[in-house]
Amino acid sequence: MGFEGDVWRVRDRTTGAEVGEIVVDDADFPWLAGRFRPGPAFGAVRELFARELALAERDDTGHRQEWEAAYAQITTRVSLASPEGPVAGFLLHIRGDRAWFRWSETSSGTQDAAG
Repeated sequence: MGFEGDVWRVRDRTTGAEVGEIVVDDADFPWLAGRFRPGPAFGAVRELFARELALAERDDTGHRQEWEAAYAQITTRVSLASPEGPVAGFLLHIRGDRAWFRWSETSSGTQDAAG
């Protein structure tokens, strides 16, 4: 599968505004990673992504439930689209100008935070 160079888009679910785009430069299936270019709507969700990633990197009692709650806020606020169109389920992390993610064609709830 050739994913490198593909552009994936992150959008605000309510307004459709551009949160950002990811230009894939690394494919270690099922994870894809690339350069994140923030869009005009990123400021509204920046802190959600920072909190989610901080919780994903923790390893203490109760962090999993906190992470799930934080990630639920992200999936409520944003959608992810491949070059072919929206995907049903995804796990997306953003740190600075890097993003890494995995996706599925079906929405089966929260995927594993590891990665």
